Amino acid sequence: MGQALYRKYRTKTFTETVGQEHVTKTLENAVKHGKISHAYLFSGPRGVGKTSIARILAHEINGLPYDDEAHLDIIEIDAASNRRIDEIRDLRERVNTAPSAAKYKVYIIDEVHMLTKEAFNALLKTLEEPPAHVVFILATTEAHKLPETILSRTQRYTLRPVPLDRVVEHLRTIADGEKIAIDDDALELVAQHGEGSFRDSISLLDQASSVSAHVTRTDIERILGLAPDEYIGRLDTAVQSGDSSAIVTTLADLYAQGFEPAMIAGQLGARLRAGVLAGQSAHPQAALRLLERLLDVPAARNSRQLLEIVLLQSVITPLQSPMPASTTPVQPQTPPTASASQLPTPQAAPAPQVPAPTTEVPTSPSPGSPAVQPSGDPAPATDSEEPDAPAAPAAATPAPTVSTDVDATELWHQALEAIKKQYNTLYGIARMAHPTFDGATLTLEFKFAFHQKRVSEAKNRKIFGDIVEKLYGKPVQIVCVTAPAAEPQPKPDVGTIAGIFGGAELLE
Repeated sequence: MGQALYRKYRTKTFTETVGQEHVTKTLENAVKHGKISHAYLFSGPRGVGKTSIARILAHEINGLPYDDEAHLDIIEIDAASNRRIDEIRDLRERVNTAPSAAKYKVYIIDEVHMLTKEAFNALLKTLEEPPAHVVFILATTEAHKLPETILSRTQRYTLRPVPLDRVVEHLRTIADGEKIAIDDDALELVAQHGEGSFRDSISLLDQASSVSAHVTRTDIERILGLAPDEYIGRLDTAVQSGDSSAIVTTLADLYAQGFEPAMIAGQLGARLRAGVLAGQSAHPQAALRLLERLLDVPAARNSRQLLEIVLLQSVITPLQSPMPASTTPVQPQTPPTASASQLPTPQAAPAPQVPAPTTEVPTSPSPGSPAVQPSGDPAPATDSEEPDAPAAPAAATPAPTVSTDVDATELWHQALEAIKKQYNTLYGIARMAHPTFDGATLTLEFKFAFHQKRVSEAKNRKIFGDIVEKLYGKPVQIVCVTAPAAEPQPKPDVGTIAGIFGGAELLE
C-alpha cells in the first residue's frame, strides 16, 4: 500500500518546518538550553503542523531520532474519542510510572478541547503538578473552548496559516520530487484551496497526480467542483449590466454541468470581493450587500432558488442603487432651488400709476371697508397706509419643506413592508401610525398611548431607524407622539331648545 504524500513529507525536525519559525525557533532554543516546561499548548487552524511540532518536541527533549515508529514513552491520545472522565482517571494513574527508556514520558493530547468538563477537572491537578518525568503537550484547533485554568498552566504557542507563496513553493518542491507535471496556475489553485493548510494542499496535490500526466488548472477545477472562470465572469457581467435573462441562462448552464449553487455563490462572492478590494467596483456598497446575501446560499434549504432570487433582486434593484431589494427607491429630498423667474426681486416704492402685482394675496375686507376696485387703478390709500413706505415682498410664503405628505406616506409604506417580513407583531402596531416627514425627522402619530409607548421603546425605534435609513439613504430620527385628544363638543343650550319647543320638557 502506498504512503500518502502528506505523511511522506511530514516534517521531522524544527528546521524543516515551514511557516512557523516564530514557534520552532523558540522551542529549539528552549531545548538547547534545557528549559523544558511541564506542559505546552499548540493552537491554530487545521493542517498547519501542530501535531508534527508536538512529535518533534517530544523526540527532541528525549534526544531521540524522529521516525514513524511509535515510541513507548511518547503516548498520543485523541481527546475526541477519549474524552470521558474515566480515560483521564486512567491517565492520572499511569503518569506515575517512570519512562521505560527515555528521559521523559510525553503525553500528546490532540484536539484537547473535546474533553468534557469533568475530564478537565480530573486533569487539572495532574497538569499543574505532574511528576518530574512527565511532559504534557496539548494540541487544539479551538483554544477558546479550553478552561482558563488549563490555559494558565501551559506554555501556549499559536501557529498561523502558512502564507500562500510559501505553500506554493513547498508544493513545487514536492511535485518535483515526485515527478508530478503540474502548471504553476494549477499549483496556485491547489494552495488557495488549502487555505494555509499544508495537509489539505498536499492531499489535493496527491489526488491531482492521478488525473493526467500533465495537470492543468482545469483539472484542479474539475476535482474541486469549481465552475470555469468564463461562466463566473458571464454571471458577474449579467449582474452588473442588469441582464436578468443572462443570469437565468448562465445558472441553467452551470446546473446542467453539475455545479452546485454553494460553489457558484462562493466563486461569485470571491470575484466581487476581489473587485471591491482592488478598487475596481463602480458601486462597492451595493457589491458588499450582494456579497452578504450570497453567504446565505450554502445553508439554504433550496439553495438553487435562493441563488437565483438573490441575483435577480440585484437586477430589479440595480447595483448602483443604494436601496434594498424589493422596494421602490425613495430618493432623499433636498430643498428645491428656485429658478431665476421664481426668485423674489427687490421692489422699490410703488409709483402711483403702476397697477398692483397680480401675485399679491388678497385679503378679505372687513365690514364697512370699501370694496377693492376691479379696475387697474390702485386703491386710494387709507390713513394707516404710508404711500412712500416700501411694499411688502409678494413672495412672503413659507419656505418649502424637504418632503411632502405624499413622500412621507410612500416612505412609511415601504418601511412597513420591510417590517412586516421580519416583525409581524410590531407591524400590526406600526400600521396604526400617521407619518409626517421633514427630511431629518420622521414623526409617527398614534391615536392610542399604548401604541405610542410600544414603538417608542429603544429597541423598536432602532429597528424603524435602521430600516428608514436604508430606504432614505441618510440617518433619520424617529419621534413617536400621541394624537391630541379631541375637544369635547359644547352641550346645547337647554333653555334655548325648550323655548323653541314651547317650554316642553327635555330629557338629557
